[in-house]
Amino acid sequence: MSDLNRVVLVGRLTRDVELKSTPSGTAVASFSIAVGKTWSQNGEKKEQVSFFNCIAWAKLGETIAEYCNKGHRIGIEGNLQQRRWDDKEGNKKSVVEVVVTGMQFLQGKQEEQQAAPRQPQQEDYYPDDDNPFNDDDIPF
Repeated sequence: MSDLNRVVLVGRLTRDVELKSTPSGTAVASFSIAVGKTWSQNGEKKEQVSFFNCIAWAKLGETIAEYCNKGHRIGIEGNLQQRRWDDKEGNKKSVVEVVVTGMQFLQGKQEEQQAAPRQPQQEDYYPDDDNPFNDDDIPF
């Protein structure tokens, strides 16, 4: 039996896309998306939002950076990747992120021009700073 590592997410960008280049000139875009889930429990509406760090390479990364910004709704597919490194103090760090291999724009120009609802902020859901996905820890 083969292993399977496949992710499909639909959500909204929590910040503008950051586009950088490797020393060899390959583009890499980094961004995060918020994916919400709602359900009813005892007649009360409940909501949970999860945040996922994503990276997209080369032309795909350039396209996402050019056409998407904070609040934009996007569908992505890819795989999970874990990176490990030692920080400046010698502490071991680790991050799991989505390596994007495909995407769909899910927001037309009309929707973009309308006022977007308030986007949940990471701080709203991590009051104790338990979030292992700190942008300052990513080495690029």
